[in-house]
Amino acid sequence: MDFFTGVKLGFELFWGIITAEPMLTLVLVIFFIGSVVLASIVTFFRQQKLKKSGILEVDKMKGKVFEEYLQVLLRNKGYKANLTSVTGDYGADLVLSNNDKKIVVQAKRYKKKVGLKAVQEVVSAKNYYKADECWVITNNYFTAPAVKLAHSNNVLLIDRDLLMKWMLEIKKGA
Repeated sequence: MDFFTGVKLGFELFWGIITAEPMLTLVLVIFFIGSVVLASIVTFFRQQKLKKSGILEVDKMKGKVFEEYLQVLLRNKGYKANLTSVTGDYGADLVLSNNDKKIVVQAKRYKKKVGLKAVQEVVSAKNYYKADECWVITNNYFTAPAVKLAHSNNVLLIDRDLLMKWMLEIKKGA
């Protein structure tokens, strides 16, 4: 028996079970639709909560939550924003697109100033993702060497002050 015959046989068996018991079909359809609706509602409320976050809440976030927060923030600024995978991200946490431009973002939610490593990572991510620009966004500030390296590599640094400005702009628009 080849693969397609097995798939066809499996589908026919599945279809036979579903059509033999109409109540089971109804329950499965209601369950599936309910799951999709519930997931959508949870996602909506989570994004609303993240959108309303202030800088003090940002300071308490875990790194992954900060990345998700930036995704919502940047979408509200008009970018198509996608998170990269947790492992193997090649130095980018988000990939943005806006018209014909691709931007990679390294997110750093730190209690101390962000150093050279974040700039180095996002520069390598720019090449890997074939991006037009690269940014590092933090809830803090940057060390002098990081600023110098960023300047020489055309990396946009978004520090605490600019992040708070963006957050306020989004809150006014909400």
